[in-house]
Parts: sequence; C-alpha cells; structure tokens
Amino acid sequence: MRGGLVASARLLPRPLVRWFLQRRAQQDINENMSGGKKVKIIFVLGGPGSGKGTQCSNIVEHFGFIHLSAGELLRAEINSGSENGTMIDTIIKEGKIVPSEITIKLLQEAIIKGGNDKYIIDGFPRNEENRVVFESVINISPEFVLFFDCSEEEMERRLLGRNQGRSDDNIETIRKRLKVFVESSLPVIEYYESKGMVKKIDATKPAPEVFEDIIFLLK
Repeated sequence: MRGGLVASARLLPRPLVRWFLQRRAQQDINENMSGGKKVKIIFVLGGPGSGKGTQCSNIVEHFGFIHLSAGELLRAEINSGSENGTMIDTIIKEGKIVPSEITIKLLQEAIIKGGNDKYIIDGFPRNEENRVVFESVINISPEFVLFFDCSEEEMERRLLGRNQGRSDDNIETIRKRLKVFVESSLPVIEYYESKGMVKKIDATKPAPEVFEDIIFLLK
C-alpha cells in the first residue's frame, strides 16, 4: 500500500503531489484519532552534539511520547529493500536532497502506526521547506519547538570526545555539519521564535540538569 501511494504521487506534478499527500495525511490521521484526541507534536532541534538523542530517550521514558527521527526513518526505508527505499538511496547517492514530501510521508505513516497522541520529532524540520511542507501536508502545527541551545565550541568538543568510531566524527566533517545546521535549521528556529513557539534549553549544562529543565517545561 505504501509503495503504491508514493509511487502514484510521484507521477503527478509537484504541486499536485503535495495536494495528494495532504489529503491522504489528513484522512489517515483523522481516522487514527477517531476517538477525538488531538495529536500533540513537539519538534526537537539543536546542533549535532547538543544532546538531543539522550534527552529524547528521557522524554519517551518519563512522559510517554513516541520518538521519531526523520533520518532514522529514511535509513530504515532504505534498509527495507522496498521500491521507495531504493529510490531514496539513489537520491542520496546522487548527492541530492530527499524531497520533503517523501520524508514527511514516512513521518505521517510512523504517526499512524504509532497509534499515540504524543510525538517528539527529532532533528526536524531541517530547513524551511521541511517546515512549510510538513504543516501543509500533515496540517498539524507543533505545540512548540524544544531548542537545545549549545555553543559550536561545546558541540565540537563533545563530538570529538565521544569516541564512537563514527566516520563523521572528525573535525572537518563536524564543522561542515555545524555549518549546515546554522545555515538551514536556525532559520526554522527563528521562524518559530517569532511566533512565540520556541522553548530554549541551555544544553551546555550536564545532562541531568538539562533534563530537570525539560521536566519543568513539559509539566
């Protein structure tokens, strides 16, 4: 079913793709939440090394949210060997950006499958296009954006010191990732800040203190 829906959408001009997915997303989410519950979504944003992953795990454990990561969903789709996964893998290998509609379709399906009414979406929206398409297609605005505010120097220090053997944990790649975050994601944070929808966390603190601040915000 999933492959057929996205394959069908790909045959349409881009504006019609967005309309197609918007209609389907609204229908599916309305059916999923037929009990009348409103789906609550919190975007979690912060640069690489700001501690989002650790704190998302804490939020899931203590507050009953489901944690979604756009990057993990894309990787899982690629690893599934599906037609859509092959298409996504080809796009990435060609150095292109995966269209927002595809990423958001995966998020929408994960929301339906989750069957919950509370979600934290980690590292998304990555840019302004992601934001616009998500709100247009899913037709849900986030409750707020949880922004992990951390200096570039501190994020760089953490990434270099975590010693996980990741190929992207070298100074050149780290600085490129930080540059992408500043150029692409900060405008999203600034947009939501202008709407009074950003809750900022001092992510330079030790992890237990950061979570204490999050508990205060989520009460």
